[in-house]
Amino acid sequence: MSTSQEMTKHIHHGRNIKRFREMLGIKQEGLAFELGEEWSQKRVSLLEQKEVVEQEILDQVAQILKVPAEAIKNFSEEAAINIIASTLNDNAGSINNNCTINFNPIEKWVEALDENRKLYERLLASEQEKVELLRRLLGDSK
Repeated sequence: MSTSQEMTKHIHHGRNIKRFREMLGIKQEGLAFELGEEWSQKRVSLLEQKEVVEQEILDQVAQILKVPAEAIKNFSEEAAINIIASTLNDNAGSINNNCTINFNPIEKWVEALDENRKLYERLLASEQEKVELLRRLLGDSK
């Protein structure tokens, strides 16, 4: 048996529909509503249990979920995990080399205090301007 045939055996259309639906935050009731009046939450649940889904229904679900039907038909959790694992392994060295953390909490605290001091000074200056403006207005009215 060839590798592609083995992969096809492990692909479960219904489970893939469920995965995409859950990733998009759509409930079974919502999918049933979008599929039409003849659909219910229970029917969507049964659909998600089917290993092979008819192309017409697969196309409808794919359109509702806004994903290609081929993505639902061919998604393999094992393949996705292998791709992620190999990507992580390939990039592990560069991630570790590029992630030097130069963070001194005392310096950050001092910077925050300095920013607060500047903010208070601007606030005080603004209040002094308001007081002076009010004095002028009251002085002019006397």
